[in-house]
Amino acid sequence: MDADFSIELGADDPVLDFPWADPSGLVVYYDLKRHPELIANVDEARKFPELATFLRSVNSTRSAFESAKCDAWATTELTAEEDIFDAADRDAARKFSSYVDLVCSNSEKRRSFDFHEAFARKLTDLLRRAPEMPAAAEICVRRCFLAETQPVLEAFYFTIYVNGYGADEAAAQTNWAIGLQLLGNAILQLSTGWQ
Repeated sequence: MDADFSIELGADDPVLDFPWADPSGLVVYYDLKRHPELIANVDEARKFPELATFLRSVNSTRSAFESAKCDAWATTELTAEEDIFDAADRDAARKFSSYVDLVCSNSEKRRSFDFHEAFARKLTDLLRRAPEMPAAAEICVRRCFLAETQPVLEAFYFTIYVNGYGADEAAAQTNWAIGLQLLGNAILQLSTGWQ
């Protein structure tokens, strides 16, 4: 599995207010760590059972993390870096993608850049040991603002993208699901020593 990580702490990089609120009220934050039954309310989890399984896993007591946001979608747009998945022998013209924002459950580690960088590095290394397959993961360390504290404290979080590639949407989604499962297993494996 192809895997990489990046540090995205620039002024123009995405940030997360945690817990977040949508002013329009159209989308809602669900605390799945403390209320796993609310997963039934997450639209993406209802549409994609593989994502629901992943969310249950990363919000379980065995995980050092909790989810904040997620999405999943199919596309035919591949970047120049993804052309390796569309080589003649792989014929991967379709992509199925998702992202999940993960926040560390431990409040001290939540505010530690060193923890996030080390975890991203170890997670990337572990995913790279998986068999070669048409799937990729990108782990991004980003800035988070803890809205539940006064004053608001700065912290860090991960946005993790998983992409599966295939000749058609079904094949791409299958490869995405395998990549997502590998990611969930790796997070649980590494969480044992990091909680």
